[in-house]
This record gives sequence, structure tokens and C-alpha cells, in this order.
Amino acid sequence: MPDSQITPKVLFVTSNRIGDCVISSGVIREIERQLPGAAITVACGRPPAPLFRSAPGVERVIILDKKRAAGHWLDLWKQVVGTRWDLVIDIRGSALGYLIPARRRVIYNRSWETGLPKVEMVSRLIGAPAALDPELFLDDQARREAAAVIDPQLAAGPGPGPIIALAPIAHQPGKSWPADRWGSLVEKLRAEPRFDGWRFMLVGGPGDHAPAAPALKAAAERAIDCVGRGDILASAAAIDRATLFVGNDSGLMHVAAAARRPTLGLFGPTEWWLYGPWGSTTRTVASNETRGAFAPIEALSVDQVFAAVLALHADFIASPAPAVP
Repeated sequence: MPDSQITPKVLFVTSNRIGDCVISSGVIREIERQLPGAAITVACGRPPAPLFRSAPGVERVIILDKKRAAGHWLDLWKQVVGTRWDLVIDIRGSALGYLIPARRRVIYNRSWETGLPKVEMVSRLIGAPAALDPELFLDDQARREAAAVIDPQLAAGPGPGPIIALAPIAHQPGKSWPADRWGSLVEKLRAEPRFDGWRFMLVGGPGDHAPAAPALKAAAERAIDCVGRGDILASAAAIDRATLFVGNDSGLMHVAAAARRPTLGLFGPTEWWLYGPWGSTTRTVASNETRGAFAPIEALSVDQVFAAVLALHADFIASPAPAVP
């Protein structure tokens, strides 16, 4: 154990993907439980890096920009080899954790993949006594940036109302429901009395405007465009203002679940039983509902997704779930 007079040093090497970083975000709180007062260094990809800038105990975020011949790992090694770490956690399973001085190492390997949801797997990996709920560490900067985008559009539209956030983007091939169907979904929701007065907020990153365009067009004066309007923490702050969330299997889906928003995730040829949104207020709709079997996400019809959105509304808006203490 580290000397009680010395601040424990922890290196947490996490993903270059937003979703995986959110899934494993509960590790931050668990580090504090195991090593109170620890000073945490996080190493991750550039897109998810803002998620950790206000996380408790995090004193430094090192951005890993991928380089040829694994040069990014050499760069990271140079930055961390001079520290005697009390704990190194590497959920990417690299060799780095074995090449730097550390009192304890927790290194992911494929033997941990036993069919459990990824949140549970990461929790067991670090030795947590229970599943570590993903968490967002929103700060005032992110809230201001989200407000600067959302509030003028609320004022310019037909007035404020409940917001349904829609994320029609997923950057991994095969995970994006067709853009035109998002437009058709919005048309059906606009005509549905249960969504009378609701605003439709499209969220996504830079370059995601084309997949969002049909839904924005269908939403018309009730649209809120938050696509490419800030970093991932600003997008998280925007989603935090929503009442419901519907999105492809993506990082933003995991963000919405971590924000404790009622969340519907759309799944095609990916493992909904492993990567589905985490929490009691989440649901999935898959092109093939049989575990271990898959179908293209294009097999999901507009009517299927529309029915799933209505069920989400029925479960958490018409009959809200009791507050979690």
C-alpha cells in the first residue's frame, strides 16, 4: 500500500471511443474508493477526452492520437515511465502497463469476456464490489456551451417544451439506421398527440449533418440543431436537457444512459446484450431480438422504432419510474 503521507498516483488508460469511455467511466469513482485522494492521469483518444476534464481526482488527461507503427504508445510511455504508479488500469490491454513501474496492475485481456455486459465486465476487472454505473462529469463550461446553442433556438421556435433528443449517427459501419427513416420517424412523432408541443433535438459531431438532415427537415419549426456544435461534453450537457433520447448504438446513446435519461438504443449487427445502454431507464430495439443472432439494421422498420418510442414514453413519461435514492 502507498505511504499515507504520499498522494497515490493512478494511471487509467481507456479507449479512443466515446462509448467505451462512458461505459468505463465508473472506474473513476472506484479508484477513489480503493485509493482515497488518488491523483489520476487518464490517457484516451481525442474525441472522448473532454469527458474527463472535470472528473473527480483527475489531474491530467493525456490525449492519444493514433500514429503509424504504434507510435502513440511510445509517446505515452515517454510521458508516464518516469512516475512510480500505485495503480495502472489499462482497459485497452496494451503492453504499456507492464513496461512502466507500478505497485499494482489491472490489465484487460480477452479472458474477461464471458458474455457479461461491458459495464459489469469492467467492474469485475477492477475488483469493484458491484457494477459501476457510468457517469457524466458535466461542468459549467459544457452547460454554457449547450445553452448557447439550445436557448436561441427554443426562443425562435414555437416555444419551449419537452425535448426528445435524436442521434441518427454511428460511425462504425452497419450501425446507422437509414437517415430517411429518421425523417419518417419524426413525421410520425409530430403527428402523435403524446408528443404535441415537443421539440426535436438532433445531436451529433462534426461531419454528421447529412445523416441528421432528414430529421431536421421533418421537425421543421420544432427542430433544435445541436449537430457539430461543440465537443462531447457540450453534447452531453445538451442531452442532459432532454426528456427522452433515441439513437443508434453509439457513444451518444451511452452518454444519454449515463445522464439517466430514458434511452432507446437501435441495434443491428452488434451485440445489444453486451453494449446496450446501461440502467433501469433504458431500452433497446434490435433488428434481430435473438441473442447471438443478427440482421442488418435496415431490417428495423419505422413502425417498429415508433412503437418502441411510444413504449419508452409510456414507461417513463406517462408512468414515471420512482426516483432512485
